[in-house]
Amino acid sequence: MSDLRIHVDGSERQVAAGTTAAEVLDGDPSVIAVRIGGQLRDLAQPLADGDRVEGVAIDSADGRAILRHSTAHVMAQAVQELYPEARLGIGPPIENGFYYDFDVEAPFTPDDLSKIDKRMQQIVKEGQTFARRVVGEDEARSELADEPYKLELIGLKGSGAAAAAEGADAEVGGGELTIYDNHRRDGELAWKDLCRGPHLPSTRNIAAFKLMRSAAAYWRGSEKNPQLQRIYGTAWESREALKDYQHRLAEAEKRDHRKLGAELDLYSFPDEIGSGLVVFHPKGGVIKREMEDYVRRRHLEEGFSYVGTPHIAKQGLFETSGHLPYYADGMFPPMEMEGASYYLKAMNCPMHNLIFRSRGRSYRELPLRLFEFGSVYRNEKSGVVHGLTRVRGMTQDDSHSYVTPEQAPGEIKHLLDFVLSLLKDFGLDDFYLELSTRDEDSSKFVGSDEEWATATAVLERVAIDSGLDLVPDPGGAAYYGPKISVQCRDAIGRTWQMSTIQYDFNQPKGFALEYQASDGSRQQPVMIHSAKFGSIERFIGVLVEHYAGAFPPWLAPVQVVGIPITDEHVPYLQDVAARLRERGIRVEVDTSDDRMQKKIRNAQKQKVPYMLLAGDEDVAKGAVSFRYRSGEQRNGVPIDEAVAEIAQAVAERVQV
Repeated sequence: MSDLRIHVDGSERQVAAGTTAAEVLDGDPSVIAVRIGGQLRDLAQPLADGDRVEGVAIDSADGRAILRHSTAHVMAQAVQELYPEARLGIGPPIENGFYYDFDVEAPFTPDDLSKIDKRMQQIVKEGQTFARRVVGEDEARSELADEPYKLELIGLKGSGAAAAAEGADAEVGGGELTIYDNHRRDGELAWKDLCRGPHLPSTRNIAAFKLMRSAAAYWRGSEKNPQLQRIYGTAWESREALKDYQHRLAEAEKRDHRKLGAELDLYSFPDEIGSGLVVFHPKGGVIKREMEDYVRRRHLEEGFSYVGTPHIAKQGLFETSGHLPYYADGMFPPMEMEGASYYLKAMNCPMHNLIFRSRGRSYRELPLRLFEFGSVYRNEKSGVVHGLTRVRGMTQDDSHSYVTPEQAPGEIKHLLDFVLSLLKDFGLDDFYLELSTRDEDSSKFVGSDEEWATATAVLERVAIDSGLDLVPDPGGAAYYGPKISVQCRDAIGRTWQMSTIQYDFNQPKGFALEYQASDGSRQQPVMIHSAKFGSIERFIGVLVEHYAGAFPPWLAPVQVVGIPITDEHVPYLQDVAARLRERGIRVEVDTSDDRMQKKIRNAQKQKVPYMLLAGDEDVAKGAVSFRYRSGEQRNGVPIDEAVAEIAQAVAERVQV
């Protein structure tokens, strides 16, 4: 007799007590886990009366995370079978893959990875099953007595500090300790690990994986801890999906902005200056200047006032803003001068607050919008510094709007519309939004529940009204308020966090910012932070990879190259170049000793949008042979027509 009433994918069903999630989902092979009451669970989970059950497909975001975490366990099992002395760290899923950390005597070699891969294939074919067990702390310590890092995580769990451990949530998150056992088909225990789960029903669900590389990694991400060996891998629901991913990786490698930056002579990272600090070369300087000129003009058109602030400030400023101690680890150590401690600024907002506070303000001045290209410095760990996309010195197109609470929704909409239009002008038009909110269990966030609820509701409403997809990011807010971030997909489908819009009710309070309201009372403004590019350096890195270095004409460092058939045609092309320069076009004439075909190849390697070729026939007709970056060519184009076409493409920001 059925005695449980449950809901399966929206429909009500009656089942017998003891029925598992797998049984009610009728053995659908694409479903590898379930969501019950919003929580991910194994298919073997027994159901309770009133449960709402949703199947989790292996090709969904959650399904792939479960697949990858399970594959990490298979890898760890293979490592310990091949290298019994290896001690286990952690093995969480990450974007597009997974890793597992091991304490071993020597780093893993490519031959080691091949052996591990082969053993993993055997474990997958064995069809081992994953079985979850709830254990007490003493029992967990007893079973994992030979695993010092697991014992440390158990201790963190007991102290409530596990959330602070990098990647530890995959091991000990949730309200109880659990161990997953891997069983062979005959029921024999093959391996076990401390883990929160859920996992795949069987290793046979692992259709395709690849071990990518190994690297050193500090335990729990701290340089004070032992250095372990980390193996990275990827896993996908099919061989076709793995091949697609490998193709995307190959394409991303071709587009690597560090490689292209050197090939196109855009920028460099001299050791003499320091890690994470970029030097822009003349061609890179052109791109940077074009971006700055464009965004400065757009800010002025959108009602912002351009301001400037210094690179350093006294410690007390960052105490007033609240950034110390919250962001102290991300700031460079202070300098002592004249009996005071000075910090390189890691953010511009405290100084903008001082500009607001420099005199009395009326409600008639609001919204008051301040903007600058502010140079800031972040003490990033050496392991995360990466070309232009993760630097220690950057320039932010940083702005702050001071508004009344009633004006906040309209200002946020204004900023979001501004951001999206700006990104579209740079050829980025595939967006979704992320709403970062506070973690109510963390002491990091300041302000009342009511203030957070109001700020979050305002941002959420504007985000929903935009019509873009909205993804929650619980716990990702700044300490002073929630934020919307614009997530943008590039030409090969990778996602980049671009612009942010943050609602801040705390800094105005700390700086005692006030304006005189219409009734004569003194009121506290709301402060809204926004950065359109995020940082100019990072945005350039994203654009280099998005365009694979082939910038649209308006951004290209060199927009046109004149290529003479012989030296006799150089003066003619120099006259053409002069006419282009009169229209503001960046043009060069190749006067080198190279043959014409070599000059064309050189221009193509430098990804110049337009080449103008000239020989005797062109000179006689007052024309040029017009060659595009794509290789297409039109001969006998009158000079006036060629100049007009190029100038129009630049003015209209044509994406070619």
